[in-house]
Amino acid sequence: MAMLLYDQFALIALALYFLPAIIAAARRHQSWPAIAMLNFLLGWTGIFWIAALIWSLTGVRAEYGGGRYYQRPW
Repeated sequence: MAMLLYDQFALIALALYFLPAIIAAARRHQSWPAIAMLNFLLGWTGIFWIAALIWSLTGVRAEYGGGRYYQRPW
C-alpha cells in the first residue's frame, strides 16, 4: 500500500515538473521543443521552471484550418 502511494506521488510530481512542456505541447506552441528542453535541463532551478511556464502560456500558437495546422502572419 505504501509503495502504491509513493508511485502516485512520484507520478504527480513528475507531471507537475513537466507542466510547462505539457501546456506548450497542448497549446501547439510554436516553440514547444525549446520550452520542453529548457524545462528538462534547467527546470530544477525553479526560476527557469517559472520562465518556461510563462513562455508556454504566451506567444503564437498554431491554429487548425483546412485540414492542416498553420500560423497566422500577424
